[in-house]
Amino acid sequence: MSTSKIVTNAKVEMLIRKPVNKVFEAFIDPEITTKFWFTKSSGRLEQEKRIRWDWEMYGVGADLVVKAIEENKRILIEFDDNTTVEWIFTPRAENETFVTITNAGFQGEREEIVNQVIDSTGGFTIVLCGLKAFLEHGIVLNLVADKFPDANVNQ
Repeated sequence: MSTSKIVTNAKVEMLIRKPVNKVFEAFIDPEITTKFWFTKSSGRLEQEKRIRWDWEMYGVGADLVVKAIEENKRILIEFDDNTTVEWIFTPRAENETFVTITNAGFQGEREEIVNQVIDSTGGFTIVLCGLKAFLEHGIVLNLVADKFPDANVNQ
């Protein structure tokens, strides 16, 4: 009998050609994050702070608690559904940062978990691509808004 273990986390990584303090701040400061991810936030990420993020174009939001902040190194948040997202920022050359995002804690039946991992991997890949375009080239790509154009409640 074969016993296969299901992967219950999603992991994406990308090199961003900017110093680690700039890349880290892009996820801490909603004034920057709203340029490539969510559209509204209740505030900056701070240790043990409860935050709300909204994607106004879709009429959805998420509540989270900031579990850990290590300046220029790590961010860990926990959503109300008990899933976690961890960012690791690894400086490389003087103006390069390797970002690793791991989303973990998916629940449900096997197929539900697989779909959550797939959605998370795709979603966080889009976030990193948007971040890269914004920080490296000053371009707002609207990737998150354009992912599901027919779901936009503001049309």
